[in-house]
Amino acid sequence: ALLPYVPRVPPASLPGKLTATTFTLERPRGIFARLANASDTVWLVVALANASDSFRNPPSRDAVPPYEQLPTAHAYMTLESAVAAYACSAPSPAILRVGGDTACGAQGDRDPCNGPLPSPGPYRVKFLVMGCHGPKAETKWSDPILLRRAGSPSTIDPRPGRRGSDTVVMAALLASLGAALVVAAIGTMGAQAWGSLCCRDSGSGAFPRSSYRTHHIPPALPPGCRCSPPGLGCFVPQPPAPCPAK
Repeated sequence: ALLPYVPRVPPASLPGKLTATTFTLERPRGIFARLANASDTVWLVVALANASDSFRNPPSRDAVPPYEQLPTAHAYMTLESAVAAYACSAPSPAILRVGGDTACGAQGDRDPCNGPLPSPGPYRVKFLVMGCHGPKAETKWSDPILLRRAGSPSTIDPRPGRRGSDTVVMAALLASLGAALVVAAIGTMGAQAWGSLCCRDSGSGAFPRSSYRTHHIPPALPPGCRCSPPGLGCFVPQPPAPCPAK
């Protein structure tokens, strides 16, 4: 059966709604109830937009195209859930994230993988209800969904942009101020160094400029001389019930 529902990306602004490897979908509510029973499961089919028309629903779960075959089959199925997870009263999140499981894809088992999408797409998606004996119902295909593209390094201009006259004047003033501060710092350090070498006694005036001492022994300071030293939750759907006996 074809259900009159079209999957779509939420129109509201959401963090990470579209990334380079993931996108979000609105969770459908109550649209599978009249066609499904407790033993059925709901899958999400993800296909490249130009391959969606040629996709054929698998006859059983064993024939579900896995995530690892996307580069060659151009489609895969993921997010297998019990029908109860899409009931109107189900306390589950309002959105589904496609491509959000970075750990899957290497286990080698048959669990459906929801791995990162390898290219920007565009992609189209639909929901498919699978019963014990094959497909039972499906939604319409979504509109094409294009992921974000990373900027190419070749589009970055390495040359600085043209500066205005105000910027040039400001840069010149800052350079002049920096030079003045350097000169002032050097002058202060020189004055402190000179003051530590030249110490005068308050009563006898300056010491002699030179005196003879053997073995280069510095002269002793006379009494009275003092040199001044310098101053940085979550709903987990129940597993589907076993298939009823024929």
